[in-house]
Amino acid sequence: MKIPEKRRPLVVEIKRNALDDGPGIRTTIFFKGCPLACVWCQNPEAVRTAPEIVYSPDDCLLCGACEEICPEGAIDLERHPRIVDRVRCRRGGSCTTVCPGQGIRLMGRYYPVAELAAIAAADLPFYKNSGGGVTLSGGEPTLYPRYLEQLLQALKFKRIHLNLESCGHYHRPVFERYILPHLDLIYFDIKLIDPGEHLCYTGRDNSRIHENFKALIRSGGVPVLPRVPLIPGITDTAENLSGIASFLRKLGLRKTALLPYNPLWVPKIESLGHEGSYRCDRWMSPQELERCAAHFDDFELEQF
Repeated sequence: MKIPEKRRPLVVEIKRNALDDGPGIRTTIFFKGCPLACVWCQNPEAVRTAPEIVYSPDDCLLCGACEEICPEGAIDLERHPRIVDRVRCRRGGSCTTVCPGQGIRLMGRYYPVAELAAIAAADLPFYKNSGGGVTLSGGEPTLYPRYLEQLLQALKFKRIHLNLESCGHYHRPVFERYILPHLDLIYFDIKLIDPGEHLCYTGRDNSRIHENFKALIRSGGVPVLPRVPLIPGITDTAENLSGIASFLRKLGLRKTALLPYNPLWVPKIESLGHEGSYRCDRWMSPQELERCAAHFDDFELEQF
């Protein structure tokens, strides 16, 4: 089935030899677009569905080629280090085609299903030897159920292990029809237990997310690993972590993954020209991680 143009997903990155997105050696595909708007998003380039221009001052040669070709006059080298006028820019991408140093890039490309499946299957021998496979991430891949169905079917035909990383905010009947039957594993993010805080920091409450999570656990069809991002001052509070741990144990779970805060997203949001409401430039200390883990130890939840 041909995917309608307005429902074609964009991909921001295809990461080969990935070791942190499921068992074994994997290829992780990052789709563009997410229903949440987490203030700490680790992949801010994957939040919006439309293409975006990324500018990296450290890679810019200040050659002027992008300024000359831009039809909107949206580039001014005198504004260095922020040379792109985001209001005038129409994200056509002509500037990215002439940049010799990759200082300016277009974030978001559409791949026909067959092409993306071929790229993902290129490392099949490594998957088989390591127990790895392909992971779909983002953004939120479930925004594109019919495309994912075709991609997953193509990869499953080659007997590739398939993992989905999801924020959990999807329409369950659609997810269960087009996506779930083809998955071998799901990494499901549980960020905040309180609905009000979830709405405040992600733009949506967590009622649908929690109901979707409960449905997956009760069905028992596909292994699900809940993951908790540890965000200083937001998700790492004692109330939130204890609340999540209690929620998981009531569902009979005994394993979870804690994701230590990673500040490498901060330069990303700057390169996109966005203004963030949250900023933390440091890594979490071992002591902070131990404190967070203790809340799950109290509920006898093993951490990965």
